[in-house]
Amino acid sequence: MLPSVPDTRPAPPAPRGVPPFDPLRVRGSRAGRLRRVIRGQRRAMAAGLALASAALAASGLGTSGAAAPGASGTAGAAAVAGGVPPAPERRPVRRVSAAVRIADAATVRLLRAGDRVDVIAAQDGDPVARVVAKDVQVEHVPRATEDVGHGYPGTDGDGGTAAGGGALVVLSVERDTAAALAGAGVSGRLAVVVSHADRN
Repeated sequence: MLPSVPDTRPAPPAPRGVPPFDPLRVRGSRAGRLRRVIRGQRRAMAAGLALASAALAASGLGTSGAAAPGASGTAGAAAVAGGVPPAPERRPVRRVSAAVRIADAATVRLLRAGDRVDVIAAQDGDPVARVVAKDVQVEHVPRATEDVGHGYPGTDGDGGTAAGGGALVVLSVERDTAAALAGAGVSGRLAVVVSHADRN
């Protein structure tokens, strides 16, 4: 029987715990990165198109091409250049001289050419008066020293005041207003209220 040999090998180390560590993140492949780049470019293009459409709608360029038939090229160019459609052309208002008999001659003598007045009509038996002409300009006031008896019907030979009472004043009004004043003068009495006096 052989004698026993003592074991001289070192003892194994004692077991230790695993220290904590952050989770590992595995990066994707080149194909994944390329797909993300393409998606970002598509989103950027969509956002740019939306902003361009909003700008065109706000400036009116989106509807400038659908102009009404017969519109001139100059008007279309002006709409594109300024971003605002041109305003419709205004026709000049044609005015006429209307001789109006005012019931109170003393009020007429206070008027001067250039004054702006409101003409009010009142009928006998009707307590409610109505405004026939608003903010119209006095063109001329016949005076007693003027020989206007043949120029304005309703004046006497000395001018200004007729035998029927009242006095004439010439107003610069539109045609429709002149017709309304003539009708109101036949059916009732007229009075004036000064809205702005020109005393320059």
